[in-house]
Amino acid sequence: MINIVLFGKPGAGKGTQAEFLKNQYKLVHISTGDIFRFNIKNATDLGKLAQSYMDQGDLVPDSVTIKMLEAEVEKNSAAKGFIFDGFPRTTTQADALDSFLSKKGMQITATIALEASDDQLVERLLKRGETSGRTDDQDEAKIRNRFEEYNQKTAPLQEFYSNQEKFYSVNGIGSIEEITTRLKNIIDRF
Repeated sequence: MINIVLFGKPGAGKGTQAEFLKNQYKLVHISTGDIFRFNIKNATDLGKLAQSYMDQGDLVPDSVTIKMLEAEVEKNSAAKGFIFDGFPRTTTQADALDSFLSKKGMQITATIALEASDDQLVERLLKRGETSGRTDDQDEAKIRNRFEEYNQKTAPLQEFYSNQEKFYSVNGIGSIEEITTRLKNIIDRF
């Protein structure tokens, strides 16, 4: 079983690469953004709980996010492995994920960070914002604020997974195919 945590700043190409990895290795792609949207749209108990926090302008607590993720893993019990995209975002979440997977007799195989400079990512996101309709991709100040949040909360995961000898950094600049080849070179070791 291969379980990959794919992370990087907004615009690094996680979604694009996750789609390839899902098909190449027959993995289930778990995107926390997709899980949130599904649960809220379908008014599940967890979706209603998440919405109640969001309606107050608060961040959804880790415990709710983790329960949504666990439910998604449970739904796919026959999977050959998972790609976790957008989770974990903090070391607290990484500990919770490790604990949950351990109870299932599983573990994270590798954490792969797609790396690119902030200026390159701003350019990508502004271009994406022209066609995606996403307002958070149309304002450079908002984009840079998302990068700062990433630096503060998510970047410490590098040390967390490095200490487990599971962290790999990949150059996220180049053609989609070039980046895909870099990812394959790591995953094929396992």
